[in-house]
Parts: sequence; C-alpha cells; structure tokens
Amino acid sequence: MTSSVLAVQMRGINKRFGAVAANVDVELQVRAGTVHGLVGENGAGKSTLMSVLYGFYQADSGDISVSGTPVTIRNADDAIRHGIGMVHQHFMLVDTLTALENVMLGAEPHWLLQKADAAVRTRLNELMQTTGLKVALDALVADLPVGDRQRLEILKALYRGASILILDEPTAVLTPQETQHLFGVLRTLREQGTTILLITHKLKEVMALCDEVTVMRAGRVVQHLAIREASIEGLAESMVGRKVHTGRIEGSTPVAGSVVLEAKDIAVHDALQVQRLKGVSLKLRAGEIVGVAGVSGNGQSELLDVLSGLLHPESGVLTVCGQSFTTQAWIDPRTARALGVAHVPEDRHARALVMDFAAWESAVLGYDGLAQYGSRGWMAHDRMRSATAAMMERFDVRPRDPELLSGKFSGGNQQKFVLARELGQSPKVLLVGQPTRGVDIGAIEFIYSQLRAMRNAGCAVLVVSSELDEILALSDRVIVMSQGRIAGELAIDDCTEAGLGLLMTGGGE
Repeated sequence: MTSSVLAVQMRGINKRFGAVAANVDVELQVRAGTVHGLVGENGAGKSTLMSVLYGFYQADSGDISVSGTPVTIRNADDAIRHGIGMVHQHFMLVDTLTALENVMLGAEPHWLLQKADAAVRTRLNELMQTTGLKVALDALVADLPVGDRQRLEILKALYRGASILILDEPTAVLTPQETQHLFGVLRTLREQGTTILLITHKLKEVMALCDEVTVMRAGRVVQHLAIREASIEGLAESMVGRKVHTGRIEGSTPVAGSVVLEAKDIAVHDALQVQRLKGVSLKLRAGEIVGVAGVSGNGQSELLDVLSGLLHPESGVLTVCGQSFTTQAWIDPRTARALGVAHVPEDRHARALVMDFAAWESAVLGYDGLAQYGSRGWMAHDRMRSATAAMMERFDVRPRDPELLSGKFSGGNQQKFVLARELGQSPKVLLVGQPTRGVDIGAIEFIYSQLRAMRNAGCAVLVVSSELDEILALSDRVIVMSQGRIAGELAIDDCTEAGLGLLMTGGGE
C-alpha cells in the first residue's frame, strides 16, 4: 500500500563530530507504506542520519516531520512515541532473558507481572500470526539462532507501536534462506502500511525489495530515485564516485604451486555432541584462492577454527608448511602465526578486535611479540602507533586516527583494519571468514584486490563466504560443504550458481 503522503521528511540536517561532518544539509523524503533504501559507503553518514531520526543523536541543525507534523526527537522514547522503531545491526537484546521478557522489558503493560506476561504474550501471538515473524517466546535469547533474534527485534518494535521501521544492515548475518524469509516479512509489513527504511550495502537487495532509494556520499545526499530508474552499476558509481568492479577478473587465474596446508579426516563435535565436521580433508596450494561455499551452519566455521588452531578436533591430521599436528598436540594460534598462518575471523567483534582498545592496540593483537614492536619484553608503543598509521594509510582506513577506539570505526573500516594487521606479516597461508560482511561496495572492491594480490604473491588463501557471488568472483577452486562434509570440489570454470546451490543443499555430487 503506497501513498504520496510522506511518512518521514528530514530537512537541512547537519551533524558534526568534532572536525568530522557526518551529515551536511541532508534532505530525505520517505513515502508512507514503502520500502526506502539508504545506501552509501562506510562513513557516508547513513547510520548517523538514522540515529538522528531515532533520537540517538541530536542534529546540530535541521527539521524532522513525521506524517506531515513537525516533531522534536530528543531520545529513543520520543522516537517510539512518534511510531519510529529501529533494529540495529548488533542486536539490543538481553541474552539471559526470554524472548517474551525482552519485549516486555521497559514496556510492561501492568504492574502485576503475571498480567503483563499474559497481555504481552497475546499481543505477540497476534503479531506473529499477521506478519509471519515466528519466535519461541519462552526460549532464552542466548539459545535463539541469529535469524530468530532479528525477528524478535522487529516484533519488539512492532509491539511498541512502530509504523516506521528502520533496519540497519538486516541481512549482514543472515543465511540466504533467512534473507528470503525476511524479505517476505518486509513485503507483508509494507502491504499492511508499515514504512521501512533499509540501510544496506547489498545493492541486489535494494533492487529486489525497495520502492525508492537515496544515495549518500561524504555526508551528503547525492541521488534520490525510484527503483525502476535505478541500476546496480549506477548506484555503485553514485556511492563511490567512480566505476567499481567486484566481479571476476577473467584470465587472472595463476598456476598453483606446492601444497602448503593439508588437512586429513578432520572430525569435530560441538558442545551438544552434534557432529559438525565429518572426515573433512582438503589441500591448499601456494598461489591460489580456494573458496568454501555452503549454507551457514554446515561446518565452515568449525573448519576455519580447526585450521587456525582455535578448535581442537577429535580426530585428524594437519600439516602446515611441512610440520604435522595430530590430536595429541594440535596447532595453537601462536604456533600457527609463527608458521605463517594468518586468520581473519568471521566475527570481527568477538574474535578480531577489542572494542574498548585504541586502534593501535588492536593493530598488534597476536603480533605484539614481534621484534619490530619491542624487545626484551618491553613494548615500543610509539612504533606500534607508527605501524598502525601506516596500515591505515595503505588500507584506506577512515578516520586515520590510531588513538580512536576500535569500536568507533564503521564495520567496513574495522574489516579493512583487521585485514591490514593479518596481511601485514606476508603470511604463507591466509584463512578468511566472510571477508566482506557488512562492507560497502567500494571497500569490497579493495578487499578483493588485496586478496588477489596475496594470491599472486604466492600465498595460499582460503575464503569462507555465504555469498555465492563472492565465491565465484574470488576463487580459483571451490569446495562446497554440506552437513559437515565436503559435498564437492570444482575448478572455477566448472562452477555455476545453480550447480553450487545444488551441492550446498545436498542434491548434487
């Protein structure tokens, strides 16, 4: 149900953080009952603008109207009163409470907990029925999969009366199947009159879901158009200010060299005794990129952890640069780094950075014992800061401030920062999980170029990605995992999306 009525109008929005102009004279108009895409590079000002709309930040100047009425939004409570809800990329949920308790928290309809519980449960069951957002209400949030947590966040916003819903990178951590389900829910909400603001880097999703799109660059709106007038190539060029290429570079596949890493018959059970890896064997050769495709949860994460020394398997043998490890004495991360194995984890927040560390401190994590960073147990902080500044310059990390807390950088800049650290030691083996998760198209192009450069320099690169486009763009050889096993192995020239999809779902050989 679309309309010419404006659900949101933001006029002349300006917001500075010290010397940084995050939003500059921004004008945004969002029609009621539409899905409106908001795209731009990391640091373009998208999240800042939506944080102003939701009351997390106060604009230095400018006006906001909701459904034609001028409003003042000082905080999230004001936003909620005006029917605005926001689902953040990193969920705002309490793990130790149930799904129902998370929705009730701060919005209890009755002082008597039993009556409040019953009223909230009734309303949530109604919402789940009408929207298709199904969540186990009595399950602890800690036990819910990622897709269910996101559905819970949307339910929480709808329960509190949101008719305008802001979604920040909603598919960044979802499987392809979860993404399709989410899209179905969002289309249903649109049909019911909900206005949706979608912050995303995935231009295919913009084209598939949105009615209109606004492009931001360097804090300014540079384009606003109906989706029927848009193209992926045009949006990408508008975002970055130049033509970008993130597809496969034809004729670029080098001849692979000798085997530098070999795993044989790796088996792993998780804490619930579910077998995650079932006799997995693979080889990585110098000068090649091997892509690992598969629906999330089919053993790819455990494989990365085993190869990097973070997880001790129950059986198997691993040989790295001529040195063999068995389950009696498995490789550990320190030994892996000493042998020339670098690791870019799938979850940069949990495993690659310390959010409360300054950038220069995160830049040396795992490598602080190197001679270049000190001697005789003393760390040379000035050298670490200088090295961090050089990393930031080489990998175009913005802002270039070694003292800024790691958690203050945007997701794409955090990812480039982690890559700068791990690639900086010229590793012989590079293990990369979800290399461009939550990263804008300009940064994707840069990251791809760095991974190809590592391969061309003789490094063996293993890339785990849930994005088939990424696997096809980067890989020289593709391994497909399904239900903890290798379901197939193909040269890149033999790969198609349909064929890989069949192997991923266990339907091919």
